[in-house]
Amino acid sequence: MNVGFVVNDIDTETAGYTTTRLAVAAINAGHEAWVMTPGDFAYDPDEKIKARARHAPKDKYPNGATYLSGLRGKNARTRRITIDDLDVLMLRNDPSQDVEKPWRQNASIEFGRLAMRNGVIVLNDPNGLGKAMTKMYFQEFPEEVRPRTLITRDRDEIKEFVKEQGGRAVVKPLQGSGGKGVFMVDHATNKNLNQMIDALTRDGYVIAQEYLEEAEQGDTRLFMMNGHPFKYKGRYAAFRRMRQGDDIRSNVHAGGQIGQAKITERDLRICEIVRPKLVADGMFLVGLDIVGDKLMEVNVFSAGGLGSAQEFEKVNFAQGVIDALERKVDYMGSYLRRFSNVQMNTL
Repeated sequence: MNVGFVVNDIDTETAGYTTTRLAVAAINAGHEAWVMTPGDFAYDPDEKIKARARHAPKDKYPNGATYLSGLRGKNARTRRITIDDLDVLMLRNDPSQDVEKPWRQNASIEFGRLAMRNGVIVLNDPNGLGKAMTKMYFQEFPEEVRPRTLITRDRDEIKEFVKEQGGRAVVKPLQGSGGKGVFMVDHATNKNLNQMIDALTRDGYVIAQEYLEEAEQGDTRLFMMNGHPFKYKGRYAAFRRMRQGDDIRSNVHAGGQIGQAKITERDLRICEIVRPKLVADGMFLVGLDIVGDKLMEVNVFSAGGLGSAQEFEKVNFAQGVIDALERKVDYMGSYLRRFSNVQMNTL
C-alpha cells in the first residue's frame, strides 16, 4: 500500500503527533509512507498530480522520534512523486495553522479533489473538508447536541447574548483551533467584554456560546472512524482532558492534563446522532469533544490524540487506522474502483 500524508510543516511535526504515529505504523506494516505539505503539489501538463515528498530511509522504526530523525535526515528519500499513483492520500494539515498564508489553507483540498478522479482514496473527503473550513460547520449538527450559540460581529448582540446566559458564556473566534482566542465571560470578567470582542472581531466573526457547567471537570476526546466510535481490540480510542487552575481550556497544548476516559451510553448516543452527517460528508477519522450530553467541537482536520488514548488503553490505535486503510484499498481493487470517495471514507 502506498500512502501519502499531508502535514502543515515537516519540521514542526513531533514524535507524539497522530500523523507521525500513523506513518510509523504504515512503514512497520510494510507500506510506503510519503510526507508532503500544502505547498508541495503541482498539476503537470500531462494532467498528472505531482508532489515533492519525503520518505524515511528505513523499513522499521521503534518510535516516532527515530522516524522523524530519518525523515528529516540526509538519507531520507526525496522525490517528486505522482499523487495519482498513491492508494491513499490523508489530508492531515490544519488550515487554521496557515491563516497568515491563505493560499495554503485550501491547497490540499483542491489537489485532493483532483487526485480523486483517478481513484486515489482521499481522507477525509476533500469536499467534506471544504464545508468544514470554519466552526460554522458545527452548527449543521442537530441542535440537541450543541450548546446554545450566537455567531456575529455585532458587539451589542454578543453582550445581549451573554446577558441572556446569566452573565456567563464563552466567546471565541469562528476560525481557529487549539484553544486560541477562547475567553470565559463571567461576572468577574464582564467589564472586559468590550476588549474581548474587539480582539476577536479584528480577525472575523465571533462565536458566543452557552457555558456548560460540566466543562469545569474537563471534556472527553472520543474518536470516530468509518462513521462509528473507534474501537480497536475492545478499547475505545478516547481520553479525558482536564483543565488546570482557572484556565477554561482543556486542550493539552494549552496546559490541560489528560486521563483515562470512561465512555458512557450518553457519549455513544451523541456518536449516533452525528453519525449520519459525518458519513454523508465522507469523514473517515474525526475527534469529538464531549462535555456531558453536548458536543464542544467536531474535529475533522488533523484530529489528534491517538497517542494519548494509547497511553491509557494500552492499544496501538494507529495500527487500527492502518488496518482500516488496508481494507479500503482491498475493496477498491476487488470492485475495480467503483465506489465514490465519500463511500470509501466510511466503508
